[in-house]
Amino acid sequence: MEHPQLYKPPQSTISNCCTLHLVYQRMDTPHREISVDLGLLLNGGPAGKEDGVGGSRASNGGQPPNSSSHDRWLSSIMENEGQEEKSKSPHPKIQHVSAMLRNAESNKKCFDPFVVSIGPYHHGKPELEFMEGHKITMARQHVTGSKVAIQTLYDKVVAVTEDARKCYIKGSTNQWDDRQFAQMMFLDGCFVLRFICCSLDKETHIKSHNIAFVRRDLFLLENQLPFLVLEALMLPDKNTWLENVNRFVENTRARSPRRQGCGWLDRIMKSFFNRDRKDRPKETKQQQQQQPVHLLGILHGQLIDQSAHDPLSMSEWSSYRSAIELKAAGIHFKPSKTSRCMDVSFEPAMSFATLRLPPIMVDDSTKSVFLNLVAYESCPDAPDDFGVTSYLCFMDVLIDHAEDVKELRSNGILLNFLGSDKEVANLFNEIARDLVPNPRAYAKVIGEIERHYNNKAKIWIAEWLHTHFSTPWTFLAFLGAIFALALTCFQTYLEAYGDKKPN
Repeated sequence: MEHPQLYKPPQSTISNCCTLHLVYQRMDTPHREISVDLGLLLNGGPAGKEDGVGGSRASNGGQPPNSSSHDRWLSSIMENEGQEEKSKSPHPKIQHVSAMLRNAESNKKCFDPFVVSIGPYHHGKPELEFMEGHKITMARQHVTGSKVAIQTLYDKVVAVTEDARKCYIKGSTNQWDDRQFAQMMFLDGCFVLRFICCSLDKETHIKSHNIAFVRRDLFLLENQLPFLVLEALMLPDKNTWLENVNRFVENTRARSPRRQGCGWLDRIMKSFFNRDRKDRPKETKQQQQQQPVHLLGILHGQLIDQSAHDPLSMSEWSSYRSAIELKAAGIHFKPSKTSRCMDVSFEPAMSFATLRLPPIMVDDSTKSVFLNLVAYESCPDAPDDFGVTSYLCFMDVLIDHAEDVKELRSNGILLNFLGSDKEVANLFNEIARDLVPNPRAYAKVIGEIERHYNNKAKIWIAEWLHTHFSTPWTFLAFLGAIFALALTCFQTYLEAYGDKKPN
């Protein structure tokens, strides 16, 4: 690099000048101009601004910007006050995944489809072209199964095309005219509904190894179809189709491996102590009438009960411990009655307690589904409860090592179809990285766990029992020792008083 030769004027000249322009030769840029504020340089200020960027003070002799332009800039900030709600689209947008989630190295393969594109964001990718032929086949099967003329179904989709465009980011569908966009919506909608029907009936012409990938791809944020398009194709019986869609989404969630409270002992204990949990509150009419956004939104609604948050409670998320530590403190784990993320409860007893958690099935698609639910919650138009995000943070604290996974798995909370317990632990630790939970989520449960920990008597009893009776064999040995001691005492009594005759 050639260094410029700087002419150094006398001190009196420097005091009267403000900016010196230098032109020098660099290898990467032939000509580069730097404005150097010598007054600031002599006083220890910034050396200069390249290409005049940020150099308003240098070019303006250190004077503030024009007052009228400054006032106009401030006024422009406030001129649209109160217009956000009026201009808000009635249809929530299908957004792109945020850069923070997508750019994480461990999340690289979690947001893009593997085998099928749904909607415009990934349409036309070469690696997904082979499934386009299956879309035509599935569309034909859907039309045949519905017993409705294909033109009638297509006209239904055309009628909602304009609203469907509004569900995607502005400008993302401009490369397709109305006819092309309607055809894409029609084929994708028929494919989704036919795949749902075939999955429930276990009859599909797609190869078995691709079925799991298609199911995964249908729950990607950027691979969603507006539900109004699916609704337009739900003929002739819309209610039956809605039931099938809900069943399909439910099948992606784990169910409790055992029914709780069905034995006679459970019924007696519950009736005696009156510790039955209240049933989940019914949905309001507004919630029932609200149309789903897309399949991912339906899954989110099934996992999260928005009324479960206590608006007045706050929790300190760093105050509770891992599953193994909780077990040592006398807190045992049982699966909840539902697989909703908010169905977490703490049931205290005398010196022990029970923490109920929703059962979850962990497989190859779990990370992708959860991260896309997190991405959905971060969208501007999505529910702001951050229920799935908070659940993942909750589980991340409970799971530190493979031993924690083993404890939850042995109690029917984690259904491991992924691999080793270490892999499951790493999965939860990776998913929850850089996530921020809702401080009101699980506030009551976390507070009860903390109160249990602060009871020193309970902790001492629990730790003593955990240390000396951690296995059934040690307990049986203890009972044997007690029985042997009782026999010895009885034998001693007989030897001392057995030979004496009564008077």
